Amino acid sequence: MTDVDAVFRALADPTRRHILDRLHARGGQSLAALCEGLGMSRQAVSKHLAQLEAAGLVSVLRRGREKIHHLDPVPVQEIHDRWIGKFERSRVQAVVTLRAALEEPDD
Repeated sequence: MTDVDAVFRALADPTRRHILDRLHARGGQSLAALCEGLGMSRQAVSKHLAQLEAAGLVSVLRRGREKIHHLDPVPVQEIHDRWIGKFERSRVQAVVTLRAALEEPDD
C-alpha cells in the first residue's frame, strides 16, 4: 500500500511535479538529462528525485554506472481508486462545469 502522506508531500512541490511531467513525456532519463533546463544543481535534482523515489512515484533502473529514472504511476492510481474513482464521471464533470461557470467574471 502506498504511503499517501509521502505521495502528497512529494506532489506538493512544483519542481517535483515538473520532474514527473518530464518523466511522463519521456521516460527513462538519467540524472544529467533531468538536470537539463531545470536551472539547478545535480545535487538539488538528486534530492528531489530521492523524495519522489521514497514516495514510490519514480522507479530507478541501473544501466552500468548510470541510474535511469522512470515514472511509476501506481501511487497516483491508488489515490484515484481510493477517492476519485468512487464518483460517477458524469457527476464530477457536472460539478467541474458548474464551478467554472460560477468562477467566470461577470461582464
